[in-house]
Amino acid sequence: MARTVVYKMGKNQTKPGNFEYVYDITYPLLYRIAFRITGDENISEDLCQEAFIRYYKRVIPLPDQDQARYWLIRVVKNLAFNHEKRRGRELKANYKYSKEFNSPTRSGETELLRNESARIVQRALKKLPFNLRTAIVLREYGDLSYRDIAKVLGISESNVKVRVFRAREQLKKHLDEEEVDVS
Repeated sequence: MARTVVYKMGKNQTKPGNFEYVYDITYPLLYRIAFRITGDENISEDLCQEAFIRYYKRVIPLPDQDQARYWLIRVVKNLAFNHEKRRGRELKANYKYSKEFNSPTRSGETELLRNESARIVQRALKKLPFNLRTAIVLREYGDLSYRDIAKVLGISESNVKVRVFRAREQLKKHLDEEEVDVS
């Protein structure tokens, strides 16, 4: 049974919508954000599904599409960062008992280089402070505007610009240490 919600389109315009509508327009964005935080396709899909389950179970529906979108972005962001914290603790625990690590799949030189570059960028992202990492992930991988990021994070637009700038600077420094060219 689909739950019907009314989404505001403009000042006095409304468009009847439902869960499927919000899902269709928001899922790709949520997936990109979750993937850039976790670096894992399956986990990203699971986190997005969890966010939509929480959205569907909300007692009070959100009044418009933008609020639903921002709420879902916050939920996915928090789920992904919580997952990464948990994964970090699990890796530390597993490292104590095992010195063996999975080797990367070797399906050709190009694939190997691409995977290694992605891992290096992911490692560099994880070195960033939480507030800077959140801003850069939402900007670069979520394709959100500064205004949208400000709404999601509950900070000013100028603060978002500062955080994104600082994140880029620190990311560049970390990647230079790894001798990676991302220009």
